[in-house]
Amino acid sequence: MRTRLLTALLLAFLALPAQDVFRVDVRLVRILATVKDMSGDLVGTLGKDDFTILDNGVKQEVAHFERQTAQALSVALLVDTSLSTAKEHRYEIDSASRFLKSLFSSGHPEDTAALYSFSYDVTLLASFTRRHDRLDRELRQLKAESGTSMYDAIHLVSKELERRQGRKVIILVTDGGDTTSSRSFHQALEAAQLADAILYAVLVVPITNDAGRNLGGENALAGLAAGTGGRVFVPSAGPEIDAAFAGILEELRTQYFLGYYPRNLPPGGERFHRLEVGVRRPGLRVFARSGYYGEVEPPSVAPPQSRGPALEKKSKSRPE
Repeated sequence: MRTRLLTALLLAFLALPAQDVFRVDVRLVRILATVKDMSGDLVGTLGKDDFTILDNGVKQEVAHFERQTAQALSVALLVDTSLSTAKEHRYEIDSASRFLKSLFSSGHPEDTAALYSFSYDVTLLASFTRRHDRLDRELRQLKAESGTSMYDAIHLVSKELERRQGRKVIILVTDGGDTTSSRSFHQALEAAQLADAILYAVLVVPITNDAGRNLGGENALAGLAAGTGGRVFVPSAGPEIDAAFAGILEELRTQYFLGYYPRNLPPGGERFHRLEVGVRRPGLRVFARSGYYGEVEPPSVAPPQSRGPALEKKSKSRPE
């Protein structure tokens, strides 16, 4: 009897008309935004309805909103130890140490920071921690070396940040030049955007150094920062590095969190989605990342020429 009943139910199910199957993309796209007025002052009083979001030109609805979000920060501090930055080394170290101390004393109780150095090699000096003494000790031991693998450093750190929750920030202290990376500008930017990381840079310009200014490197650094919603600080003298770090910390404490579920986008299309984040109030400017990577895989292409395994050899960590 039971067998006949199950058979009848199965036949009835198979007789039902076929139904269309729709794939619903429920991925939440996260955006961290900073808003400034015409004078460059931060604006932290906007509401959810003040913001507009276009995903590949299609208007989206803000589903999640936080003003001056208190989500925990994971800050990766990358210090350029190439010979071209040696002149301002003492100011960089002192300012970075004070920044980390302020980060831990005035923010979320779960804010953490990791410390990396990069010259030819990219070295993890201290993994994500709240121990200022550990980070400070490693900072004080930094020494100038040859080469600058900035793109490699951004790529490596972004992969580490991709696995972390909350807000993710990369802070570069560098002169902007890249001379020894295996990764390219575009690979570094893609990795940072995949990690939902914001990149800030403290650009130490060695004007009196024999190497001079690397304008191409400075422009590339500005492009990396703009593509992730960050920006570049250019202190004109050693003591002003403190002001640059203070500006970064102020922006991190005045960020808006916006989240939305992509809707009404045409099927297929490019893997990279262009984002345009705006506000309805005139006279305000929004700083947010320029896009994100969706689920569509890019077409198969030949891999770029690179040193390959050399990148793995260049990435190392110092024992705890």
